[in-house]
Amino acid sequence: MSWVTEYKNSLKMIEVEEVFDIIFYRPLAFLLVKLVYPTKITPNHLTLTAIALGITGGYFYSRGTDISCIYGAFFYLMFNVFDCSDGQLARLKKNGTPGGRLIDGIADYIAAVAVYSCIAIGYTNKPGQPSHMIILLAISGISIIIQEALVDYFRTRFLDFVLERKNTFNEGIDEYRNEYERLKGQKGEWFDKTIISIYLKYSAVQRKLAARRKGEKMFKAHPREYYNKNRIIIRFWVTMGPTAKITALIICSVFCRFDIFFWIVIGFFNAFALMLWIIQRRIDKYFINLQK
Repeated sequence: MSWVTEYKNSLKMIEVEEVFDIIFYRPLAFLLVKLVYPTKITPNHLTLTAIALGITGGYFYSRGTDISCIYGAFFYLMFNVFDCSDGQLARLKKNGTPGGRLIDGIADYIAAVAVYSCIAIGYTNKPGQPSHMIILLAISGISIIIQEALVDYFRTRFLDFVLERKNTFNEGIDEYRNEYERLKGQKGEWFDKTIISIYLKYSAVQRKLAARRKGEKMFKAHPREYYNKNRIIIRFWVTMGPTAKITALIICSVFCRFDIFFWIVIGFFNAFALMLWIIQRRIDKYFINLQK
């Protein structure tokens, strides 16, 4: 099997891949996967390494100097490469697990919290910085959470419809809810209980953001027709995924201009998300009306 074929097999459906991932991060991740494929390194090992890189990036951001911002950007870039590689390795080796997928998703948030909170610390350590920048950082963080919850929800729903999968969003929630109830009756297991509890709360936020009425989330559609109606908008959804923010932050970090990054997130990405949400509601309404 050629490397090109292996690379394609390591990807998700091309429509739901982020642009920066395809052209930059995933090719680098694939080279990493080829290096570790013959070894006993597992996807979870790569995920844990990614988390360590993200936290290390946060440490450098907390220093607040121009050169430390560049180091922080480098480690955050490497975090994203390793974060891409775990899923690629799992797809090639076919050894992915539900727990691994959950940890992989949580890795993004651990790294993001480490980086953004440490950027705030860096501002406090650097004299002469305007106080309102902390407020902009907080608004940016909230905006990113909302934006990525929407992207994740509609990307998962697109794959469910097009690939004729069962409703992985709802079934995944039920699976983890049952596991949480099981763990509640046991002593210890605090780490698993905490992780699952956070995931369930996050999923509840996704539901509220993505649809106002339960009926609107449960419409039926033929896979081909759903694909045709959503193939363009899903590409726009994923262009504002987490990699877009990571790339924007890395570029702004090189010049130590976080203010530009904050306004990109608050201004451009929020407006873009609102526009896509309005268009997506109209597309969904089309399928809802077909069932009346």
